[in-house]
Amino acid sequence: MAIRSFRGISPELGERVFIDETALVLGDVTLGDDTSVWPTAVIRGDMHRIRVGARTSIQDGCVLHITHASDYSPEGFPLTVGDDVTVGHRAILHGCTVHSRVLIGMGAIVLDGAVLESEVLVAAGAVVTPGKHLESGYVYGGNPARQLRPLKEAEYAFFTYSAGNYVALKDAFIDERPD
Repeated sequence: MAIRSFRGISPELGERVFIDETALVLGDVTLGDDTSVWPTAVIRGDMHRIRVGARTSIQDGCVLHITHASDYSPEGFPLTVGDDVTVGHRAILHGCTVHSRVLIGMGAIVLDGAVLESEVLVAAGAVVTPGKHLESGYVYGGNPARQLRPLKEAEYAFFTYSAGNYVALKDAFIDERPD
């Protein structure tokens, strides 16, 4: 089953959300309107909350998780993802904050306490280390991720283009589903 409750808390879905039947969305998770969760993605809100905004695409094989509150991390680290975010195939988001209009490249990893301001591009395979703050308007890449260059005008436009493209694609998948 793609959507599961945990400890009496069920995921909350906005309007027109698409979750592939091979994906898993579990526990304290909220998905905004027009969000898509593609094959084999896992969004596991089992020990803290996960909030995903509108028109965000969580692509194939992604893992979204949190860090629970403990003696080692008194507040823990919830996961928050804004609007119009594209999370590329096999990316991992763990206990971080991702603002709106962000592209996270395939296989990138964003760790506990990291903050990605709006309009950031994280290159494929980059590792954003715990607590790192990525400033708006730049491309980041490498391991550990570092600021590579300012965004180009076409890249600013690509954030909403990519989000809109995935909204249209998930609508086509919804239309194809049998009743």
